[in-house]
Amino acid sequence: MRNVLLALAIASAALPAEAQSVRSGIEAWQKGDTAGAVAIWRPLADKGDPDAAFNLGQAYRLGKGVPLDLAQAQDWLERAARKGHVDAQATLGLLLFQNGNRVSGMRWLKSAAEAGEPRAMLIVGTALYNGDGVTADPVTAYAYVSRAAAKGLAPAQATLADMDAVMPLEQRQKGVALAQTMAETRKRATAPSKPAKTASAKPEPRPAPPKPAAAKPAPAPAKPAVAASGNWRIQLGAFGQRKSAEALFGKLSGKLGGRQAFYVPAGAVVRLQAGPYESRAAASAACAGLAPQPCFPVAGK
Repeated sequence: MRNVLLALAIASAALPAEAQSVRSGIEAWQKGDTAGAVAIWRPLADKGDPDAAFNLGQAYRLGKGVPLDLAQAQDWLERAARKGHVDAQATLGLLLFQNGNRVSGMRWLKSAAEAGEPRAMLIVGTALYNGDGVTADPVTAYAYVSRAAAKGLAPAQATLADMDAVMPLEQRQKGVALAQTMAETRKRATAPSKPAKTASAKPEPRPAPPKPAAAKPAPAPAKPAVAASGNWRIQLGAFGQRKSAEALFGKLSGKLGGRQAFYVPAGAVVRLQAGPYESRAAASAACAGLAPQPCFPVAGK
């Protein structure tokens, strides 16, 4: 009997990665075995599993379990995004947007925003309000930001408060009505056509992405980079009041390596930028370290 049990244990340990689930990879990731997680996800992703492809893209984006490789990250995230994986659409959109490909980035972000992803709704709404790469549309902007705020996203709640301070009441009322229409349309689109007949017929919940505990941001350098130079900055938001921009910079300054704040007037709002950085790549890397804070590189003036 002892030999039989030993044989079963050996057989179980020798199961190929293909026979394991995406959730098995997540459990390995959470235990710190990032290479083991990647080994589980890769064959599943090769077979077209969107959750596995998303998680593999995250591994390449973070350099966990595999070398940091943004091209590979983009490839795997896009595979998942094309299959309707909302988290992949939002993450891919952010990656492209931060690296200067605003057209493609905004396309994926808008797709995720239409699906109700709060980070994507905030960035799309902010872009629509400021007219950054798109035609300015304050009503639709307010609708997206208010929906993101309603989902509990703190930066969206702060942005919405600033919009409340500068937008006319009529525009805000139209924005609220549009937000309700968007939410109802989304609810109808995702409603199941037939209720599940039995508990066993319910699909398994979508696995959560790897928890951030395995990818903590690097601590701030011991000595602030006060001698930083260059012609690039990162933009962290647009605010109706300068004090709101100052408050956000105070919150993030410890992660910015001694970079200074720039408060750039833009019509009725103040854009918060930080820098300088020596290149777009350096600014993009700084943005990645601030996630999920909305952020993208801009050329200094």
